[in-house]
Amino acid sequence: MPEPINPLTRKLAQLAPFSAADRAVIDALQSPVRAVGRHRELIRSGQRYDGLLILIEGIAIRSRVFHDGRRQILNIAIPGDIIGFPACFFETALYSVTALSDAQVAPVPFAQLLRLFEEHPRVAATIFWSFACEAAIYAEHLIGVGRRSAAERVGHFLLELLMRLQAIGLADETSFRLPLTQGADRRCAGP
Repeated sequence: MPEPINPLTRKLAQLAPFSAADRAVIDALQSPVRAVGRHRELIRSGQRYDGLLILIEGIAIRSRVFHDGRRQILNIAIPGDIIGFPACFFETALYSVTALSDAQVAPVPFAQLLRLFEEHPRVAATIFWSFACEAAIYAEHLIGVGRRSAAERVGHFLLELLMRLQAIGLADETSFRLPLTQGADRRCAGP
């Protein structure tokens, strides 16, 4: 079977074998796309939203901004990541998501996601399996903050990004492009 081109399709194909029909369903989730400019918020903490976003191109950060203006980055979203989970189970967004580069996203309304369980249960199960993988990554971040030295945290972060980018074909065996700066999270604009 040909190598998947869309990032989510490629990522999920690492978790489970798919038929051509399954791949078509996953590809359809990634279309249509809309462009988002660098430093624009995709999701704003405390606000309602009606669906998830699939990051097709670009890099984004999930973060929480505190009342005094300090920002805690929770993780980095790369192409193929689904943005907005698990906050979609709450009345409003728990954190903000900001594009660090020009990006393209594909909106997926919650109703469309829920229909997958009835119409394409294998695809729905694999998507939720990917959410479980993301939860494991968050657990590793918590362990990193609590138990790893600064050098170990940086090493773990770089290895995690390498593995995630390799899964979608954006890294070779030992390297990848990292378009981040120390100040990248300080500039953001509203929608």
